[in-house]
Amino acid sequence: MTRSVTPAFFHEEQLEFKPRYEWAFGEKITHPETTARAESILAALQREADRFDVRAPSSLPLSALRSLHSIQLLTLYSTAEELPEDRDFHPTVFPKLKRGKGDPTNLHHAGAYCFDSGTPLNHYTLRAACWSAACARDAARHVRGGQSRLAYALSRPPGHHAEKDMFGGYCYFNNAAVAARELKRAGRVAIVDVDFHHGNGTQAIFYRDPKVLTVSIHGDPRDYFPFYAGYNTETGSADGEGYNFNLILGTGADGQAYDQTLETHVLPALRVFDPEYLVVAAGLDAYERDPIGHFALTTEDFFRVGERLGSLKLPTVAVQEGGYYTPHLGRNAVALLRGLRAGLGLES
Repeated sequence: MTRSVTPAFFHEEQLEFKPRYEWAFGEKITHPETTARAESILAALQREADRFDVRAPSSLPLSALRSLHSIQLLTLYSTAEELPEDRDFHPTVFPKLKRGKGDPTNLHHAGAYCFDSGTPLNHYTLRAACWSAACARDAARHVRGGQSRLAYALSRPPGHHAEKDMFGGYCYFNNAAVAARELKRAGRVAIVDVDFHHGNGTQAIFYRDPKVLTVSIHGDPRDYFPFYAGYNTETGSADGEGYNFNLILGTGADGQAYDQTLETHVLPALRVFDPEYLVVAAGLDAYERDPIGHFALTTEDFFRVGERLGSLKLPTVAVQEGGYYTPHLGRNAVALLRGLRAGLGLES
C-alpha cells in the first residue's frame, strides 16, 4: 500500500526575520523566537520525506489579511520596513488610546497596537509574517480542496496571540485564524490550541462567531502570559456565546492530565459542535524541557495528543505556534503530526 504524504508549507524568507532580544519583566534577554526553531522542524520533516512533502506557499497580498487585521496594523508593519536592517524597534510606551487612534506611520506610536515589550518590529517583520500566514492559507486551501486530509503550516513567526488590531507574544498575523477563515468558506471550523500559552488573539477574533469553536488548553493566566485573557469565564459573546472554551491545567501537568482533559472536555465538545474542519494550533511549549512553558509533556505525549485529535476523522490543518527547546523541537513536531496521521488513518 502506498503511504499518504502530508504537505508541509514553508518559505525560506521566513528565516530572514531575526529578532535579537526582548524585554522580559524588565530584563533584556536573548530572544527565544529564533530561526533555529523553524530550522529544527524543517530538518525533521525532511528526514521523513516518505511522510512529509515540504513545499513553498504562494505569496499572500496584504489585502487578503484585511478581513482579519486592521489597516492600521498592516500600515504599522509597512512602516517598520523602513528601519535599518540591523535594528529592532521595541514598543516602550503603551498609551491608553482608543483602539485604532494611534499613528501607524510613526513607530513611536507602535505601543498603541501592541500589548507587550517582547515583540519587536524590524525591516523583515512584514515579509516573514506574510509568508507565515501564506503557509496557513495554502495548507487550508489544500485541505478544503480535498487534496489531503491533513496539511501542516510551518508558520514562523507564530500567530495565535495576534488580535485584529494588536500584536504581541511574538505574533504579528494570526495564522490559525487565516486557516480557519479559509476553511469556514466550506463549513463550521473547530480550533484546538495546544500551546502552553492561551491563544488570546484567536479567541478575540472569533469570540462572536457561532461557526468557529475555539478551544484552548493552557497554563493558568494568573501566572503565565498573556495574563489578561484565557480564563474559564470567557465563553464567547452575542451569537458566539458558548463557542469558546478555556481549559486551564496546573503547573507541571503531564501527559496523563492532558489526555484526561482531551477525553473529558475537548473531544466531547468537538463532537457536539460537529465541525466540518479542524485547525490545530500546534504549540509545542508544553514540552517538559521547554524554557518558556511549564507543563511536562514528553515526545510520546505529543504523538498521543495528535492521535486523539486525529481520531475525530476531520480534515485537519496543523499550524505551528510556540515551542522553544530547539534541540527537540523537530522531533516533537513530527510526533504530533504523526499522531494526527495515525488518528486519521494515514499511517500504513
